[in-house]
Amino acid sequence: MAIEKVRDYFKGFEMEERILEYEASSATVELAAQALNVEGARIAKTLSFKKEDGCILVVAAGDAKIDNAKFKATFGVKAKMLTPDEVLEQVGHAVGGVCPFGIPDDIEVYLDESLKRFETVFPACGSSNSAIELSCEELYTYARGRKWVDVCKGWE
Repeated sequence: MAIEKVRDYFKGFEMEERILEYEASSATVELAAQALNVEGARIAKTLSFKKEDGCILVVAAGDAKIDNAKFKATFGVKAKMLTPDEVLEQVGHAVGGVCPFGIPDDIEVYLDESLKRFETVFPACGSSNSAIELSCEELYTYARGRKWVDVCKGWE
């Protein structure tokens, strides 16, 4: 199960006890916000996009939407999301629990500027009923972020 992969990943940093699990599903931004009792914008959603030789992940605030023009200007390709089957196959997490932790080393992770307005955010941890509270600096570190990008709209 993917949450075990994430738990093992965080064990390497002695942080596995910070993973939150709950009864209710947190598979969408709205459900995660309800389960955690926080505003939806603080849910750090991980979006999976195709690239020529695999995929990239963009972690963005829950209220942000991909801006196609900004995405193409930043990455040089059209924003085309992976199918749920492709996400599971390439990233190793099912849709609803996709996160930038415990993933193959060759997947590039980018963090969107929309997250920086919060002291802490809540990305998933590999399952549809898990999350971890991290500062943006911690998220960047543990997600092995490539760099901060500005590819979203609708959150300003």
